[in-house]
Amino acid sequence: MSRFLLVVLPLQGHLFPMLAVGQELVRNGHEVVWCGPERTLRPLVGPDATVHPTGVRAYRRYGETGMAGVRAMWDGYLIPFTRFVLDAVDAAVTEHRPDVVVAEQYALAGGLVAHRRGVPWASLCTGALELAPPAELAGFDDFVADRVARVVAMAGLPAGEPVDPRFSPHLVIALSTKGLMGDAVLPPRCVLTGAALGVRPNAPDFPWHAWDPGKRHVLVTVGTLVGHMVGDFYRRAAAALAPMADEVQAVFVTSGVPAESFPDNAIAAELVPMLDLMPRLDAVVCHAGGAVNEALACGVPMVVAPVRAEQVALARQVAAAGAAVEISISDASVDEVGAAVRAVLDEPGYRGRARWLADEFAAAGGAPAAAAHLVALAGA
Repeated sequence: MSRFLLVVLPLQGHLFPMLAVGQELVRNGHEVVWCGPERTLRPLVGPDATVHPTGVRAYRRYGETGMAGVRAMWDGYLIPFTRFVLDAVDAAVTEHRPDVVVAEQYALAGGLVAHRRGVPWASLCTGALELAPPAELAGFDDFVADRVARVVAMAGLPAGEPVDPRFSPHLVIALSTKGLMGDAVLPPRCVLTGAALGVRPNAPDFPWHAWDPGKRHVLVTVGTLVGHMVGDFYRRAAAALAPMADEVQAVFVTSGVPAESFPDNAIAAELVPMLDLMPRLDAVVCHAGGAVNEALACGVPMVVAPVRAEQVALARQVAAAGAAVEISISDASVDEVGAAVRAVLDEPGYRGRARWLADEFAAAGGAPAAAAHLVALAGA
């Protein structure tokens, strides 16, 4: 049995894959200690799991896009978050003495402390931005290198220390596959495992009584972190789906938008049990966040409307792979949204490519494969 310390970023799309990998390690008899905000983790990991608390730092919703968004992400959240949790992560490593630290890629303190303490560590990449930044992000590499140097210095490591807390030199687990990554140059010791999907104890109920089995179903969800754009995009999406009401039932994750804003035949819910719902869907309209891997694991084609750089990176990959149509969340007209939905519903190529990627995801192994790589690192 090995002991693993999992350092998380307390944002849903980043946290759920870590949860799946942690569950798999526990299932195989290993000891897992969690490091993150207890009020976020406890409902997910249960009353008996060990949680080393970090406290909570609020996530600032930023509206910037492109490189301005990358700067806002690092300067407005990642660097302050790293500073906030650094001592708590150090205390967790000292107290629990893990064989391996597993850090979500943006939980930078995990890699920094593990390196400083001489503990083997692994990075879990839940997104595509750091692995394959979009070409239009001019200056991305230089900017991120500067911010990495700042957090390295923050951790008390010497200037020029050869460590990048985004990418462990021991093991990098990317929740992707070759069909998405294409010819991207990956870090050393990087493995592609596909989606990490586990059990979600906090999955909400769903109004299945309202489900129309005689229709095709389209899920529309753009998360809560793009709140300033949700209402207007949902208005256009609802208008685009309305003419399809005889054959298509929409499911809207409301994201704070009043339920009366949605068509009468639609199902509107504040939250949905994504892993239960996804296999029953015919298409997903999303902002290219965590729903992408969940959809691809089930072979569901998508319309992707990304906002921020990390979403753009993933949206471009899925569209290039032929499993999605990309539209503008701010500028796509009702007709353009409708045409995109029609395409992924009616043109068999999109579903065919999504199913091909689902097969590739299954072959990559998901959470069990990620856990096996971690166990091998601990044994080494």
